[in-house]
Amino acid sequence: MKNCLFGIAVALFFGPMLSASAAEKVQPVRMGCGLMTFDTVPGWGLGPDGKSLIGPTHGSVVIDKTGNIYTSANLGVFVFSPDGKLIRRFLGDEYTNIHDMEICDEADGEFIYGARNNNAEGIKFNAESGNIVLKLPFPEESGLKLTKISPTAITVAPNGDIFLSDGYASNHIFKFDKTGKYLMHFGSKGNDLKQFNTAHGMTLDTRYDPPRLLICDRNHEPKGRLLHYDLNGEFIDEIVTGLGMPTSAAVQGDYVSVPDLHGRLVILDKSNTIIAVLGHNSDAAKRVNFNVPQDQWIEGVFSGTHGSYWDKDGNLYVQDWNVSGRLMKLVRVK
Repeated sequence: MKNCLFGIAVALFFGPMLSASAAEKVQPVRMGCGLMTFDTVPGWGLGPDGKSLIGPTHGSVVIDKTGNIYTSANLGVFVFSPDGKLIRRFLGDEYTNIHDMEICDEADGEFIYGARNNNAEGIKFNAESGNIVLKLPFPEESGLKLTKISPTAITVAPNGDIFLSDGYASNHIFKFDKTGKYLMHFGSKGNDLKQFNTAHGMTLDTRYDPPRLLICDRNHEPKGRLLHYDLNGEFIDEIVTGLGMPTSAAVQGDYVSVPDLHGRLVILDKSNTIIAVLGHNSDAAKRVNFNVPQDQWIEGVFSGTHGSYWDKDGNLYVQDWNVSGRLMKLVRVK
């Protein structure tokens, strides 16, 4: 436990001198413990002037097979190299504010699936060109009488079926086939065992065979939780309770990273035991807080973790929900 807390203590003690505006003077902060120990990379992804390049963030992170990092922000999708250089930006006009993304390597290329809560749809676009190839609006054929939908999460089954969570509205999860044909929906809003109170995040949990849906029920009372459903929409189990506000999940091997809007990221093993906590913010005024400007960022301390993704080496990329636009690289200590 002493080693686990060391990085947090360093970050809190040296906080004022670890702001991103002085990234060239900042030393890495170590966080986590055991197999899940990481060092921060100060200044990663910032411009030559030390300022964020991406603007306000309320989105996601994915990585393509070449190792390039995609993050969604209010201004579109930004693509970075592993060393933090901005490569390109696209979808910055019509297709902004992609709340969640999932990347898939398919027969005709790599594609990113996106959930757009502000625009009430899911989309699929080419990861290289940004060309939209599929849209998933509200399925009228579902027979539901909804005044609005506001999708927050999207994921894809091995056979290409697409799951879109209406996490900011009805809390239904819609299932489509790979062509966009509506198949079914499940779930409803509430705090019962099989209901969702903000089905905010969702991914395919490949730690199990067959894979299943891992759903982040962010505002379930009294505390946020994680659930498993099968790919036919049948409830399996409530696997973790007592979390803060789990926003999303990313799986690599036997491990899953779960950002928590309370300014931390937890890592679970295959038994769904929390084995590490990263970036814990002890300042209640700066947790669940979008309005923490860049000059108040503290190296190694998060304010509102919203998205994460693993690269092939087990490093993590973490996005904060943040007014200035914060994306961080955490290097796994081997």
